[in-house]
Amino acid sequence: MQSLWPFASFYFTYFTFQGMFSPFWGLYLQSLSFSAWQISVLMALSTLARIVAPGFWGWLADKSGRRRNIIVTTSILSAASFCLVGLHNGFWWIFVSLAVSHFFWAAALPLVEASTAYLTRDNPGRYSRVRVWGSIGFVCLAMSGGYLLDWLGIAATPWIVSALLAGVALAAFKVPEVVPQGKPKPAGPIWDTLKKPAVMALFACCFLQAFAHGPYYTFYSLGLKAFGYDKAAVGVLWALGVVFEVGVFMLMPRIMRHFGLEALMLASLLAAVLRFGLIATCLASPAVAAFAQALHALTYALHHASAIGLINRMFSEQHHGRAQGLYIVASFGVGGSGGGLIGGLVWPHGGVLETFAMSAVAALIGVLVCLRWLRPAGKLRAASPV
Repeated sequence: MQSLWPFASFYFTYFTFQGMFSPFWGLYLQSLSFSAWQISVLMALSTLARIVAPGFWGWLADKSGRRRNIIVTTSILSAASFCLVGLHNGFWWIFVSLAVSHFFWAAALPLVEASTAYLTRDNPGRYSRVRVWGSIGFVCLAMSGGYLLDWLGIAATPWIVSALLAGVALAAFKVPEVVPQGKPKPAGPIWDTLKKPAVMALFACCFLQAFAHGPYYTFYSLGLKAFGYDKAAVGVLWALGVVFEVGVFMLMPRIMRHFGLEALMLASLLAAVLRFGLIATCLASPAVAAFAQALHALTYALHHASAIGLINRMFSEQHHGRAQGLYIVASFGVGGSGGGLIGGLVWPHGGVLETFAMSAVAALIGVLVCLRWLRPAGKLRAASPV
């Protein structure tokens, strides 16, 4: 059996970058005196890149059969281009540098996800035991990042992020090529699968969940700052959500023995309605803020694991690379960037309340879609492994 440790190592380094970028990049941009709209545009570049890049790189990987080469090359180019960000503080310089870096950065993760899902296809929940290392990496940087910036200064943020991306590139060299065993079953055009109502509903749910999270990844840290939380507290709250995420990832094998993937998707959307409703109305309370962050275990970990499992089950083997790419496009790409950009328009007028109320409404629509077309089942022991 092929070792999964190289994949765990990649997840760890990839999400250490996220652990620094997500909580603190918005604060860095604010320190450059950018407006809320400018911040939302620059923050959205990472999600906008996921609209174009994953589909292209997934198609190239499926056609060439060389996922590893693409993972390594794009990781190196992402790190190299991000180094340009810290050379100038102008909006358009940062915009172009980030756009190039994120185009390459968005390539690797869906290809690694496709390989990990394939290798764990016969072991329900094993995917989550590998993916949990990404959450651990995120916690390490989110917890320490605030203290690191207090020591080095907020201006050091681009250089810290560049160093973390270099770590991703080094980990990419260890990721092996995954070659499907045996002769794959003939598969028709991917469109034949995409047009099925359940598949369209799945991608709609992923879009709406990511849309709901768009303002969170863009404005959550700014909201905390507005309520008087310091950088250390911001990092701790971000890390707290991922600590609970780790717990859910570790428990996924047991959870999946009792509940079907559709039911888990529904639970993740219901949790998002509650979470963003609490952030909208009670962020000033540290206790409520901490509870809302604990729900990240359901709104992200449970959602992501169930989405990966459903995609692995619904699409044929030959389409897994493109299917994972399309998942990134529909969710973190179109959904996340749309939520973040619209949040940028709402934020100056409504602040935390209206921005995160919008997130709660988006998640509620996802609940209705899931109930109508995914038809969650309470138990589904035959669910596809993740």
